[in-house]
This record gives sequence, structure tokens and C-alpha cells, in this order.
Amino acid sequence: MRKIILSVIGVLLIIASFLFAQKLIADKNKPKPVQAKVVKTVFTDTVQNTTIPIVIAANGNLEAKRRLELYSEVQGIFKRGNKLFKPGQEYRAGQTLIKIDAAEYYASVQSSKSNLYNSISAIMPDLRLDFPDIYDKWQNYLNGFDLNKTTPKLPEMTSDKENYFITGRSIVSNYYNVKNLEQRLAKYSITAPFSGTLTEALVTEGTLIRSGQKLGEFIDTSIYEMEVAISKTYASLLKVGESVTLNNLDKTETYTGTVSRVNASIDPTTQTITAYIEVKHENLKEGMYLEANLNAKKESDAIEIDRNLLLESEQIFVVKDSLLDVIDVKPVYFSDTKVVLKNVPNGTVILKKAVPGAYSGMLVKPFKETSNTNNKY
Repeated sequence: MRKIILSVIGVLLIIASFLFAQKLIADKNKPKPVQAKVVKTVFTDTVQNTTIPIVIAANGNLEAKRRLELYSEVQGIFKRGNKLFKPGQEYRAGQTLIKIDAAEYYASVQSSKSNLYNSISAIMPDLRLDFPDIYDKWQNYLNGFDLNKTTPKLPEMTSDKENYFITGRSIVSNYYNVKNLEQRLAKYSITAPFSGTLTEALVTEGTLIRSGQKLGEFIDTSIYEMEVAISKTYASLLKVGESVTLNNLDKTETYTGTVSRVNASIDPTTQTITAYIEVKHENLKEGMYLEANLNAKKESDAIEIDRNLLLESEQIFVVKDSLLDVIDVKPVYFSDTKVVLKNVPNGTVILKKAVPGAYSGMLVKPFKETSNTNNKY
């Protein structure tokens, strides 16, 4: 029985081997399928050289053109004024920003002025006797001397004898001592040199202010500047007074500015030059981020294409007899998305959109737009 089973298994293996061999022979004799050539459809454009305006894109933040950092040169208590010293508070030119209590110092100034007045009064009898020709001049000075007003300038001395006499009585030194005190007294009050807005306030009413302490910042909100860095290639093209178009990030607002200043030196690290754009508008705020478009120059006999169409070898693809080929070009300006090229002959058919996996000799078919017409029955 065992021999019969082994014999049957052997026969089955032989039959299976024969059938498998027949299948292999049949598959080997089958003809290989011929792969159809794939022709990619591409978008093309015919070159026509024109004059391309070179517009330099730059960006930056607005800063107030006129800014005043407020510091105290004297010490005292911050007195309350007509307006609260708070950020956002507006002041007109000449209005008091900060007033520090100067009652004690004012008394010392008045005392020095009184001493000066007394010193001049004491020499008047001697002037009447020894210098009658200058007596009236000094008498008129005393008559115009008001302790509640700024000390008037001393009369001009016309002779050496007069100069020696007046100086010997310490009148000149007392006068300049008084003027020095008056100058310091004026520092107890800080006024706005221009109309603007307080953007930073570091003290409040009743605060003890110390000499050298920063009090806040005050800016002119009517005019701003934006600092932009431009490549040194265009350093000679930037001109003061040239108009500049500015946009916000959302492209919803457009402003017009002018180039107010151009730095004379180039940054050695970045090889850029700094330009300052002046702009005025009621909607502008300090710190606002804007994009600027500066008209640098116009490039004649050039074309503008997408940057992704330019190869690293400074070549572009062209279409010749349904095949892709490459030609050498000369890039003259790069923007974020575009590149301006020269040395591309008129009439050359180039790619309008990039083709993935493109290579020289690739078979392509230019895309042709067809107009659909509706037939009415």
C-alpha cells in the first residue's frame, strides 16, 4: 500500500513539473509590449523684448521723524499740570509737558537777583561823582530791573576805566551767577518743542524726580520715516526726493512717500546701503510695518519671467521643433518672484510655466487654447 501511494505522488510531481515548464516556455515566447511615447503639453510664450522698469522692493517699520526723550536735569516733586502725563496725551507746541516744584530754588534765585541789584545800587553814588558820563546809563538799567522778570543784560562798557571799576565791585561775576541760576530754574519746566503725542510716561504726579531720570518719550505724529536697506548695486540709482509707493501687509492701504536721505556709507557686513523714506498720513502710526517699492531704473531690451524658470546655470528652456532646448541668458535683476533677463532674442519660444522633470531634448507639445462655440438648433 505504501509503495502505491509513493508511486502516485511521484507521477503527480512529474505532471506538475511538465505543466510548469510548458508555462515558462509560453511566457518567454510572448512579444514585449511597446511603450507609447509620452508627449507633455507645455505652456509657452513668445519673447518680445521691451523696457522693463526695475522696482526695488523693501520693507521696514515706521519711526517718528522727530522724537524727544524726556530727561530731568533737576530734582523735585512732579507737580500736576493742565493735562495728565499719560501715554497718548496730545500736546501743542509750547505747552508744558512736565513741571517740577521749584519753590525753594526760585527763592534762592530771587535772593541772588536782589544781591545783584543791591551791588549796583551801592556804586551809583561813586558813578555820579567819578563817572558822570556813564551814570545815566546805569541808572536806566536799575530803573528797568524787575525782580519778577528775567535779569536784563548789563550795559555795554565803553572804556577800560569803567570796566575795571564795575568788575572790581564783583558786579559782572554776580550777574553771570544770577544768569546761571535762571538757566537752571528754567529746567524745572519742560515744554513741548513741537505738537505731538506722549508715547511713554515713566512718572506720575507727585513722584519725586531725580536728576538724570528718564521721564518719557514725546513724538511728532504728523511725519514719519522708514529705514530700508538696499543692495549696493543700486546705491547710485537712489535719488533724494524720488517718489515711493508704500503698502501695508494686507495691500489694503497705499501711501506715497519720498526718499528724504540716503546714507553715504555701505554696511560692510550686508553690503547694503540705507535709505530713509519720509511719509505723511493721518492713518499712520509709529511701529507700523510697510512695504516700499522704489523705482530704481529702466532696463531696455529685456524680459521678465518667473524665477523658477531660470536654471542654476543661468539658462532657460526654449522650444525648438517640439523639443526642449536651453539657451544662455543674462539675469540683471531678481525680485521675490520674478527675474529680469537680457540676451534673449525676439521671437524665441520659451516656457511660460515650469515643467517637472524637464530636460534638454524632451519631446513636448505647446498648449493651444481652443474657443468653444455653442451651436443653436
